[in-house]
Amino acid sequence: MPLSAPPPSYAAAVERYLTGAGIAKPSARIYRISLTTWGWMLRGEPTPTGPARRGAKPAPFELAGVDDPALPPVLAELAAPRADEMDADTVNRELSIARKAIGWWQAQGWIEADPTIGIERRPAPPDLTKALSKPQITALWQLDPSVREKTFWKLLYESAARADEILCLNIEELFPADKRGRVVSKGGAIEWIHWQSGTAQLLPRLIAGRTHGPLFLTDRKAPDRTPALDICPVTGRARLSYRRAEEISEKSTRLLANPLARPEAVGELEGWTLHRLRHSALPHDAEDGTSTPMLLARSRHASARSLERYARPGVDAVVQHVASRDPAARRRG
Repeated sequence: MPLSAPPPSYAAAVERYLTGAGIAKPSARIYRISLTTWGWMLRGEPTPTGPARRGAKPAPFELAGVDDPALPPVLAELAAPRADEMDADTVNRELSIARKAIGWWQAQGWIEADPTIGIERRPAPPDLTKALSKPQITALWQLDPSVREKTFWKLLYESAARADEILCLNIEELFPADKRGRVVSKGGAIEWIHWQSGTAQLLPRLIAGRTHGPLFLTDRKAPDRTPALDICPVTGRARLSYRRAEEISEKSTRLLANPLARPEAVGELEGWTLHRLRHSALPHDAEDGTSTPMLLARSRHASARSLERYARPGVDAVVQHVASRDPAARRRG
């Protein structure tokens, strides 16, 4: 017997899962996006892409439809082309989120089957080129975006925090005099992040007299049914979403990421993702001699092993190291 009454729809089941499973708020945003994406495929429909995806939601359907014995092969067929278009890390993360939600629904007695059973994780060899070089970071600061983007990018890099943690920040959680803020981390713990003068100089312009509410806002009024915690009480605008922030970052940096491309081909290019700023801050700290204990404290990783992928010296540092030990260069000197 179900432990509680089944929710009336898949969308309601998603919200019940995010609340009942205790998913931290920063993670809940990513989980909700992923589970909304699965909503189309669980209905046997392809997920919309491009501009059609923004703000779109799958048509309502009952969670019991997940138990349809004909669904697994259909789901595998729909998931394959999407997996071919996305990077392996994203595909595996979305699959993991779906399986966690399905397992929780099964534990409640709402469904019995796991329709993702035939979908395999994609091999994801590490990409050791994600860290931007220091000259690339300098080029990023020379762009002329809005104050919101400029502050967001500076705060991401200077704090080495995750983008979803920063987007969940409220103004009342900032301590400007100490150059630090209080965030809810990936595991739900409440932790400090720290920033430098670049962010400190931009924050007053971004806040513009506001005293509470979301730090980073959209350009428009919040749509109906937006949670009150995600609405600015002064402007009525909504909290900036991860998806929108990622779109702006990727579009703004396409020419920086592809320096030999023609400007007229910008629409076909891919720019830098937000996570690359975290991937860059920690290696730069390591190159400057920051100790492992300090890198662990700054990144807020639980172990040195999980820090390894971030704290590798960047390509420019390796080039300088090799060049400085070149015997021919020493003789010329």
